[in-house]
Amino acid sequence: MSTQLRRWEPFRELETMRDAMDRVFEDAFFRPMRRWQGVEGMMSVDMDMLETDKDVVLKLSLPGVKPEEVDISVTGDTLSIRGEHKEEKESKEENYLLKERRYGSFSRTVQLPVPVKSDKAEASFENGVLTLTLPKQEEAKPKQIKVKARGAIEEPKKS
Repeated sequence: MSTQLRRWEPFRELETMRDAMDRVFEDAFFRPMRRWQGVEGMMSVDMDMLETDKDVVLKLSLPGVKPEEVDISVTGDTLSIRGEHKEEKESKEENYLLKERRYGSFSRTVQLPVPVKSDKAEASFENGVLTLTLPKQEEAKPKQIKVKARGAIEEPKKS
């Protein structure tokens, strides 16, 4: 049996450790509901936010949630959405083979990119998607400014 000497490369071991730490943080922060399934507490809410010339529009995925179970508030430049997705009553006769639907309280707080008129906000709920339309305040709307030339020299006319 022959033994070979192998050169020790500490950076290779650090790379392996870094990969392991990346997986730990990815599981903990980017896929928390899969990892903590069944744990009571706050759930995260998926959201899209877009900005138009006149409004800030948010769309939130809230499948199975009733509109009356959602509380929306705007304080300054902070928007808060809270609610609860209540679990259906289980009967003792049911034998679940898989249970992945999430239940419990949810909360999402975001900083708005511009000042909005919260008293003019509109909310609609369709097919499990909550759409919030928040009109921008006047100073937040883009304004077109035309540039005027001063003292421009006219080109001589050609005859």
